[in-house]
Amino acid sequence: MSDSKDQSRPVARHRGEPARNKKSRSAMRRAASNLGTGQRMAVVAGVVAVFLGAGAASQAAGQAINAQDISRASDSRTASQAATPSATATPSASASASASATPSATSTPSQAAAPAPAAVAAQAAVPAAPAAPPAPPAPVAPAAPVAVDDPSAAQAYAASLLPSYGWGQGEMSALITLWNKESDWRTTATNASSGAYGIGQSLPGDKMATEGADWQTNFQTQIRWGLNYIKERYGSPSAAWSFHLAHNWY
Repeated sequence: MSDSKDQSRPVARHRGEPARNKKSRSAMRRAASNLGTGQRMAVVAGVVAVFLGAGAASQAAGQAINAQDISRASDSRTASQAATPSATATPSASASASASATPSATSTPSQAAAPAPAAVAAQAAVPAAPAAPPAPPAPVAPAAPVAVDDPSAAQAYAASLLPSYGWGQGEMSALITLWNKESDWRTTATNASSGAYGIGQSLPGDKMATEGADWQTNFQTQIRWGLNYIKERYGSPSAAWSFHLAHNWY
């Protein structure tokens, strides 16, 4: 065989290989379109094996099958989790659900339900009851009057009243003598046997109340009553003293 013939054969063989490869690729694509995802991957692995060798193709096919199994297992777990509720709820999640579903038995006042706005408005609309006025202070009892035994002051007061009765100062000496005999001009003078009381020895003593309620302690009240008694009964202090000398009373 000539060199030209020997050289043409390899060329012809090499030219025919691409055509065969194209046909095999087309057939593989048609077959792959009719296969599932996993099978397609296996076919692809086979194609790769044509170029990479039988060892690489076998490894690629195994990886494709493993990938297919992993994908199917993952799809199965996802479908199972979506179809059935989780039975492994954590204690904290169940406790939280229970706490949200049931009211707390130890709720604090701050957690109590707030009053409705209508109730708040109604409470605000009700006027507050007026405060009770303060109780008036208890009346203070007046101090008990104190009797004053002052003969000099009593005689000066009596002398100032004589003109109002139409008497001159000459009647004052008879009056002093008469009431010295009766009481020594003491406001609290009391007759132990008869109960007569005061400067003029009123019997009973409460007769002097016609001149004032303080007849027991005030010598002015007693003197006014005594001068009125002398005026009505005897006309003058000198006439009253004369009667006393004759009867030892007046």
